[in-house]
Amino acid sequence: MNRRLKIIVSGGGTGGHIFPAVAIANAIKEKRSDAEFLFVGALGRMEMEKVPAAGYKIMGLWISGLQRSLSFKNLSFPFKVISSLIKAKKILKSFNPDVVIGTGGYASGPMLSVASSSGIPTLIQEQNSFPGITNKLLAKRVSKICVAYNGMEKYFPKEKILITGNPVRNEVVKIDNKRKEAFVFFKLDENKKTVLVIGGSLGAFTINESINQSLQQFAKDDIQLIWQTGKTYFEKAKNATSNYSDKIKTFDFLYQMDFAYAAADVVISRAGAMSVSELCLVKKPVILVPSPNVAEDHQTKNAMALVNKNAAIVVKDANALKELYPQLKTLINDRQLMTELGNNISELAFENAAEKIADEVIKLARA
Repeated sequence: MNRRLKIIVSGGGTGGHIFPAVAIANAIKEKRSDAEFLFVGALGRMEMEKVPAAGYKIMGLWISGLQRSLSFKNLSFPFKVISSLIKAKKILKSFNPDVVIGTGGYASGPMLSVASSSGIPTLIQEQNSFPGITNKLLAKRVSKICVAYNGMEKYFPKEKILITGNPVRNEVVKIDNKRKEAFVFFKLDENKKTVLVIGGSLGAFTINESINQSLQQFAKDDIQLIWQTGKTYFEKAKNATSNYSDKIKTFDFLYQMDFAYAAADVVISRAGAMSVSELCLVKKPVILVPSPNVAEDHQTKNAMALVNKNAAIVVKDANALKELYPQLKTLINDRQLMTELGNNISELAFENAAEKIADEVIKLARA
């Protein structure tokens, strides 16, 4: 009988690091019901709430990133690193894991650094087409690197790379045969063109402003809209759309993303790694507006990886107010281009990413 599998999962800071971590843990548990997990995150970050909500135990390290601008907060950074390394060693010693997994974020650096130095098998999962500093630094020391894009040997040792795709929320990408139900849910007309706008769970100000100023155009062109605004923009959007409630449905957060994807003819979205992975799986034509406010301009690089395969249209954030609606109108009136983009993005989809990573983790535990 196999010994009980013990795994540490470290990552967080954003949903893009947390949700893959939880998805991987869930997939391992499906394969090894006896597996015991401990998550390690950064104190005060969203993983300290989201991971327990997913049913897993978590411990926090006193760690944060360096501020890009000159800041007194940077003075504490060396002390945070030392504190986190010491605590990571204690966690490692007391939990005694078979494998340590990192999905990015502040806490994964100290945790995987200590684990790899101790000879424990380690795996990192890089969501983006351009890796963050933490994963670049860890690459030479870890056992395996699971990636979502081709060409990652530019950044990581080729022999360690396994292309798996990003673990996504399966419940939101299973949209087959849900279109009719989706239109009933949103109280929209399934015979009319419908656009889904999502800017991440917190919304996206530039996208929201661009949509807000185009509401009359949506009405004039008889295009329906499902609009996730985020909390901060919701009231403004709700007031602006009050006269269009039969054709425009506004939400601060979409809990029924499968219905939203199923109803959409075109999706407008930011270009976070997890959003892009979901969009590839739902196989819809997309217009991406990459956020300029992310480390190392990750989102533009994610978006261009699709554009280079003729699998998406990109509008720069700085140009969105002027260009977003005209680009949308051109696309939604070009059935051939919509079909082409949908087909091309579907070819970039990776099925069962979490399961593939889980298999790799179990292999490492046996090595």
